[in-house]
Amino acid sequence: MKAVVRRALGWLVALAIIGAAALAGHAVAMRSGLERLREAAQHRLDMVAAGLEADLARFDYLPSLLEVTPTVFALLDRPDNAELRDQTNRYLERINATAGASNLYMIDAAGVCLAASDWNDPGTPVGTDLSFRPYVKDALARGRGRFYGVGFTSRRAGYYLSYALFGQGRRGVAAVKVDLETTEAAWRKLPGEVLVLDERGVVILSSREEWKFRPLAPLGPEALADIAGTRPYGVASLTPLDWRETAHPAGAAAAIRLEGAQYLGMTRSLEPAGWRVVALDDTAPVRASARNLALMAALGAMVLLLVATVLTQRQRALRAKLASRAALQAAHDSLESKVVLRTAELRSAVAMLGEEVEARKGIEADLRATQGELVHAGKMAALGQMSAGMVHELNQPLGALRTLSDNACVLLEHDRFDDVKGNLQRIGHLVDRLGRLTYQLKAFAYKNTLARVRVDLQQSIANAQLLVSERLREKGVELVVHVEPEGLCAWAEEARLEQVLVNLMGNAVDAMAASSLRRLRIEAGAHPVAEHRCQIQVCDTGPGIRADILPRLFDPFVTSKPAGAGLGLGLMISAHIVRELGGSLRAANIGGSGACFTIELPMVAAQETVS
Repeated sequence: MKAVVRRALGWLVALAIIGAAALAGHAVAMRSGLERLREAAQHRLDMVAAGLEADLARFDYLPSLLEVTPTVFALLDRPDNAELRDQTNRYLERINATAGASNLYMIDAAGVCLAASDWNDPGTPVGTDLSFRPYVKDALARGRGRFYGVGFTSRRAGYYLSYALFGQGRRGVAAVKVDLETTEAAWRKLPGEVLVLDERGVVILSSREEWKFRPLAPLGPEALADIAGTRPYGVASLTPLDWRETAHPAGAAAAIRLEGAQYLGMTRSLEPAGWRVVALDDTAPVRASARNLALMAALGAMVLLLVATVLTQRQRALRAKLASRAALQAAHDSLESKVVLRTAELRSAVAMLGEEVEARKGIEADLRATQGELVHAGKMAALGQMSAGMVHELNQPLGALRTLSDNACVLLEHDRFDDVKGNLQRIGHLVDRLGRLTYQLKAFAYKNTLARVRVDLQQSIANAQLLVSERLREKGVELVVHVEPEGLCAWAEEARLEQVLVNLMGNAVDAMAASSLRRLRIEAGAHPVAEHRCQIQVCDTGPGIRADILPRLFDPFVTSKPAGAGLGLGLMISAHIVRELGGSLRAANIGGSGACFTIELPMVAAQETVS
């Protein structure tokens, strides 16, 4: 009876040891597997969130370009003018063709779409009342707006950015629609699942199409009423997903049951959209691996127990019967071979795990290198734009400084000290002008108000001529200046006006590079028709302005120069400066013998000049 009890207790202890080994193996495998999933999900979440933030901010600048377009405000004044509407539609189409957004359009203060880049497409919003959309209300109320939803006319989802247009008492909204379908499609190539939740907890982007426009939990009456008013999800039924968070097994990760499957989820907030990005990884492979390791641990424990049992039986057999020694030795050898086989399998599994860890480290290094390259590319692009703009504005004064300094050296050799003093005074004036120019370039970026004073046009033209004198001599250009009457003055800002003249004269010199006759003519005088107005004409003998460029010559990024020779911003900036001075800038061809730019400005009356 005692022997039976001892045998039963022995079996219970053995089963307890085997069960404990299986549970420990399962726990270790689950913990390490979930940790690997969490790290992979974290890296994928970083990449997805960074890419999505870049896509949302990529076109943030685009609506503000419409603020410097005269036809936009003209259409806001006369929305029924078909010609203005057509010009604006085609301008938006050209801008968006370069930018690559889904759509670019403008809306009046009443919320009606006046023009759009897709004006000739069946789903265009032109003529549609969009005042109920949050991004329209936010832009009119706070200057900017953001919104994600299904297009009211196109029936396609997108992210909307809006920008308020204010000018001379006119109000409107410029809006750009960003298509995120390409980004969403790229997620399907990544391991695991990705979904994006809006502020209501509704899935708006997902690597699984059947999850889109479904909330995680039933929506309340207030949310449903808001959705009915703004219509962000189109005709979606908003059927809730079968979503349950069951535990938090690995730090910030959560164990989630979604539509009958078990996932490990990682979440990150996405500002300023107010969204949440969730990365999901199926835990079924981890559970299978844990089961396998638990089975291996149980088998190992069984082997160890069997070895112990065999050793015990062997000792008993040696004491009991020497005759059974050979049989026990054979059994021991058999068990030893099994132990060696299992040990080899375990070592192979450990080696494979090590290779997988090294591969993951390599992927992480590649990701960090790629992110560094993207940051460096963004910095180099911004540095290139800043350098190009400053060189464009400062190159002429620097050339004039070089010319005056060379002349001063020659004059010193001939003991002409009075002329040297005059050159040094001019150099000091140019240095002051460079300081004012850099300050005014920054002031122009912040749209400061100009202080207009009396400006002697003869002196301003002479100052501008000094800045381009070196280029005139190098290119062999003859300069003819005629100001009538003498002492003609305009209401302007001296440095800004000289900036415009230098830009126009420099463009003229470039235009006459291939001409046999190179004559630059500058004439200033009273306007022949408008009272209290004067005009300055800068005419060249070049080939003229191409017919396809002339109508949009003052638009951003429009240039006839070869790639790398100009940004297409000089004439746009010049036109903007002249408008802020209360004047206008226009261009025309002179009968096939060159081009002529005309600046109109308010003229200082004779009695005002005397006083």
